[in-house]
Amino acid sequence: MADSVLFRNGTVLTMDDQHTVLTGADVLVVGERIAEVGTGLTAPDGATVIDASGGIVMPGMIDTHRHMWQTAMRGYGADWTLTQYFVWYYLESGKLFRPEDVYAGNLLAAIEAIDAGVTTTVDWSHGLQTPQHADAAVDALQAVPGRFVLAYGNIQQGPWEWATSPEFRDFVNRRLSGGDDMLGFQMAFDVTGDPSFPEKAAFEVARELGVPVTTHAGVWGATNDDGIRLMHENGFMTPQTVYVHAATLTHDSYHRIAATGGSVSVSTESEQSAGQGYPPTWMLRDHGIPVSLSMDTSVWWSGDLFSAMRTTLGADRSREHMEAHGRAETVTHVHLRAEQVVDWATRGGSKALGLDSLVGSLEPGKKADVVLLKNDHSPVMTPILHPYGHVAFQAQRGDVDTVVINGRIVKRDGRLVGVDLAAARTAVERTIEHLRSTMGEEAWLKGMNPDIPETKVMDNPYTYTEWDAGSAQWKH
Repeated sequence: MADSVLFRNGTVLTMDDQHTVLTGADVLVVGERIAEVGTGLTAPDGATVIDASGGIVMPGMIDTHRHMWQTAMRGYGADWTLTQYFVWYYLESGKLFRPEDVYAGNLLAAIEAIDAGVTTTVDWSHGLQTPQHADAAVDALQAVPGRFVLAYGNIQQGPWEWATSPEFRDFVNRRLSGGDDMLGFQMAFDVTGDPSFPEKAAFEVARELGVPVTTHAGVWGATNDDGIRLMHENGFMTPQTVYVHAATLTHDSYHRIAATGGSVSVSTESEQSAGQGYPPTWMLRDHGIPVSLSMDTSVWWSGDLFSAMRTTLGADRSREHMEAHGRAETVTHVHLRAEQVVDWATRGGSKALGLDSLVGSLEPGKKADVVLLKNDHSPVMTPILHPYGHVAFQAQRGDVDTVVINGRIVKRDGRLVGVDLAAARTAVERTIEHLRSTMGEEAWLKGMNPDIPETKVMDNPYTYTEWDAGSAQWKH
C-alpha cells in the first residue's frame, strides 16, 4: 500500500460545499490523496498516525497573489506608500536583481508559505527581466515541496513585448508544458487603460496558450475602469481571470467582472496600508463576485493567511460600522463572518485557480493538502468553541503543527521536514550584500523611505507606457 497518514480525533473543517464540521473526527491520507474523512477510521498497516486531539484539521490555505521574489527584502518597505514601492522596484533598484536574487527570494518565500500552512501559492513573478530570471524562479519553487503557480511577468518591459518574444515561448515550452499539478502557470500583467490597448498582444498570447491572466485592477492612480472596459470590449475577460485588489473600480467594472465569471484576489493588509484603495469585500459580496485572499509581498507585510483573514474581517466590519454610524444607526449583526473568510482562504483560492477538483477541501479523492493547527504549549489553542473564528482570529503560524502537501509530510510537530532553511538564509544574505554594495550604504538606507523623483513619476507609474490618464494626483 502507498504511504498513508491518519489524522486522529480532531475538529475537522472539511470546507466542502456544505461546510461540514466534524468533531472527534479523522482524516485518512493514502498516497497523494484523501481516502476517507469520518470518525473511528482504521489506520492501514504502517500508517503515520498523528494525534489531532485539541486541534483543527483543515485544508491547506491558498494564496492567489504573492510577489515571492521580493521576500529577500522582508520588512524593508515597512513604511512605504505604493508610490515609493513603484519608485524602488519599477524605476530604480528593482533592476538590480539578478537571477540568483530572484531564486533567493522565491526559495525563502516558498519555505515560509508551507511553514504557515499555505500549501498553494501564486508566485506573482513580475521581476522576470530575462529567461534566466524565470528559470531561477522555477528552480526555487521546485526545490520546495509545495504547490505553486508561476504567474510570469516583467515590470521592466511592456507585456506586448515580453509575451510575444521567442524567449518567452521557449521558456514556456521548456519549463511549463509538463502538466504537473504541483506547478501551474498564469500570465501576470496590468492594463493601464491606454486607449490603444497595447496589452492586447499579451492577451492574445495567453489565449493561444490557454493560460489564465492575473492582473492588478482597480489600483488607485495606476489601473482603473478603462482597463476593465478595454478587456471586456475585446473579449479578454474570462472565468479564469483573477483581478488583484479591484479596490477603486465603479459598479460598471464590478458588473463586467461578475458577468464574465472572474474572481478577485483581496490583499487587505496591502490595500489598507499602501493605498490601492479600501479593501472591496462588501462590493464584491454585493455583486456576487468570488473572492480569494492574498498577502501581496513580504517587503511590507506578513507572509501568512491568518493575518489576511483577520485583517479582512476587521476592514469589512469597520466599514460597515462606520457607515452605520454616519446614518446614526447601529450594526446588530455583521454581514461578513469568520466562516466566509476561512472559505476565501481555502475554497476561494482553489476555485480562482481552477484547482477546485484537486484541492481546497477535505473530501475523499482530492489531493491531500492538509493542515493541522495544534499547539499544546500555547494557551491560545484552548478552548476551541467556534472553529472558524478560532482559525480567523486566534490561530497563527506558530500553531501550524503539521502540513501535508500532495500526501507528503512537509512539517511535523511544528518543524519543517526535508527543507534546507540554512541554504535559503545563505542565498538571501548574498542578495542583500549584492544590493547594499551596488546601491551604496547611503542609498540603501534612504531606500527605506525614498524620495519621489518628480521627473520620473508620471500620472501612471507603470513605466512601460507613455500614456497619461490625467486623473491621479501624486502627493508627497
